Amino acid sequence: MSESHPEALRHILTTVRTIALVGASEKSHRASYEVMAYLQGRGYRVIPVNPRLASRKLLGETVYPSLQAIPEPVDMADFFIASERVGPLMATATELAIPVLWLQIGVIDEEAAKEAEHAGLTVVMNRCPKQEIPRLGIPLVTPAAS
Repeated sequence: MSESHPEALRHILTTVRTIALVGASEKSHRASYEVMAYLQGRGYRVIPVNPRLASRKLLGETVYPSLQAIPEPVDMADFFIASERVGPLMATATELAIPVLWLQIGVIDEEAAKEAEHAGLTVVMNRCPKQEIPRLGIPLVTPAAS
């Protein structure tokens, strides 16, 4: 169902440059914060999404209340949310034509993934880019030109 082949993951992680991190936390001990900091350190632009933190700064980036509020295109949405909240947010990501939808470890919604894939999007489910990058030997990315 969702993409997990090493070559497909390698392609995603070497072509994506801008990531919306849905469910970003300001708490440094939370996985979403650690992953955001890690991805930034690898050269990705990570835009945090959390309605509770909207308009605040997190790791140097403005937090947006929703995917729709992000004023620029993103290459991937990384979901750090409860599985039961995935459906509507993946539907929004599909409407916005975000090319890659990445559901973190433990975040699973087969039906939403199937709908997104049917719409032509790539879905990665139950994986973490922070784990996949070193496992696959992904080099630092070159940020997209501004």
